[in-house]
Amino acid sequence: MKGIILAGGKGTRLYPMTKAISKQLLPIYDKPLIYYPLSILLLAGIKEILIISTPEDTPLYERLLGDGKRIGVSFSYKVQDKPRGLADAFILGEEFIGDDNVCLVLGDNVFFGQDMTRVLRKAMERKDGATIFGYPVKDARAFGVVEFDKDHNVLSIEEKPQKPKSNYAVPGLYFYDNKVVEIAKNVEPSSRGEIEITAVNNAYLTTGELKVELLGRGMAWLDTGTPDGMLKAAEFVEAVQDRQGFYVSCIEEIAWRRGFITTAQLRALGEELDSTDYGKYLLALAEEK
Repeated sequence: MKGIILAGGKGTRLYPMTKAISKQLLPIYDKPLIYYPLSILLLAGIKEILIISTPEDTPLYERLLGDGKRIGVSFSYKVQDKPRGLADAFILGEEFIGDDNVCLVLGDNVFFGQDMTRVLRKAMERKDGATIFGYPVKDARAFGVVEFDKDHNVLSIEEKPQKPKSNYAVPGLYFYDNKVVEIAKNVEPSSRGEIEITAVNNAYLTTGELKVELLGRGMAWLDTGTPDGMLKAAEFVEAVQDRQGFYVSCIEEIAWRRGFITTAQLRALGEELDSTDYGKYLLALAEEK
């Protein structure tokens, strides 16, 4: 399976912070925002990852992440010259995807929870069709909302409904079989001129191939679309790391625990950052028995 991170857009809700830089390069506590969705792909065991961004920001992602070899994966990059909708990722990434299935994660989504690896594995085991996720929220009217039956077959998806049919919002994480490329290419652009991810999901819904996995209690999906949301996400990460001693979305640790890199490689990465708490954390991991 391949992975795609969509890290484009103008981030206008965060102006003036994002007038000169992509919001996914802004920090959430001690690491760039893009580390958080990237960690989800690594937890899923995905090693071939395409990062899609703007012409201005793509070189910055290349500078930050390189080719991925340092953490045992492969990064590719693609430019989206203007916003054309989330599903445009599959058209831009057609050559990258090839004959494989694909996971798309939005670059501003932060997930956390002990059960995350199990939920991801369950989605990856489904070789045909599509899988979206449902996260319980107190007021679903501000989100895309998924309705489903007892077997987790999706019955409907609605965007910001006044009378939601469930309290499960749909976060920016999606698993698709290889048909998604042709589906995206045949989607009619919306009134905004964009290829909407909802249209892709509805295509799978029509054929009865859309499933939902639930992110329940003990799982966190954090909003980073506003300054207040970014602050709260940073405070959440700081609290977890300070109280538990484990780092959230540490891509080097995940790569090491997944066997992508050796302990010696982890130690070398820690030594590069040994003047920081982040580097000291990597070095401490390398000394684990």
